[in-house]
Amino acid sequence: MPHVFSDLAIFSGRAHPALAHAIAARLGRPLGKIDVFEFSNENIFVQYQENIRMRDVYLVQPFVSPVNTSILELLIMIDAAKRASAGRVTAVVPYYAYGRSDKKDQPRVPITARLIANMLETAGADRVLTVNLHAGQIQGFFNIPVDELNALYPVSAHIRAEKLEHYTVVATDVGDEKRARDMAARLDLPLAIIEKRRIGNTGRTEAMNVIGEVEDRSVLILDDEIDTAGTMTEAIRVLRDSGCREVIVCGYHAILSGPAVDRLREANVREIVVTDTAPIPESRLLPNMTVIPIAPLVGDAIGRIHSGQSVGALFQ
Repeated sequence: MPHVFSDLAIFSGRAHPALAHAIAARLGRPLGKIDVFEFSNENIFVQYQENIRMRDVYLVQPFVSPVNTSILELLIMIDAAKRASAGRVTAVVPYYAYGRSDKKDQPRVPITARLIANMLETAGADRVLTVNLHAGQIQGFFNIPVDELNALYPVSAHIRAEKLEHYTVVATDVGDEKRARDMAARLDLPLAIIEKRRIGNTGRTEAMNVIGEVEDRSVLILDDEIDTAGTMTEAIRVLRDSGCREVIVCGYHAILSGPAVDRLREANVREIVVTDTAPIPESRLLPNMTVIPIAPLVGDAIGRIHSGQSVGALFQ
């Protein structure tokens, strides 16, 4: 019989408190009281301001800028919770950074996604709740339960409401084919794939060819994250060269680093659809950007985990 913890408690690090508040509101609970700050020497201090003994604790902290501080802060929050005798600690990481470092694709490089998994376990996390990992095999880096939620469902619901006609869903590379195929199946649209290559470790990509028919059709370009928007803008260029009409850009994680906003503004697309797994400052919002709230999905998953119900049932 599964253990039933005394109570559910949700706490937020400094990475995305607005999302944590929305998740707590979805569950009809107040956000837990916690002090998290840095001393003048940049050492992070964490102290829970309420009793969490034997409680079911959820710590909300996407790995967003400053990424390495966000990671270390969550590790310290987990350690503090375990030392305060929390009954169970779940790391809620809506955006898992270092996801591209999931294998040795060059000599003498790390597998940082695995390293972070090891650190979360060592700190004392009992389970992890995340959204759309860059690569599915990252789940296997953990020896604790991992629930990976799929933003496909709220995002596809929004796009379906627009009743798109004569559109093709486009994967930004061969590795994203399954993600785009799932979206195409949900929307009952055809699929195309862009063949691309990544240029060294610069973050630059070069689109080579389009596999599939896009001429005289509008396109929905899907990627798991929009970082500098280099992949997206290169995809838009090659698709327009191939004769496409309107363009909708979709990314589950809106990281929007460096020149991303300027590139998306200049791309002149019909709509940019993202979620709020990462915070988006108002200064980086564009008039044609639609932000899908992820809190209902994460909140419902937390409620099911706490009560011992199936998380998979959310997607059936």
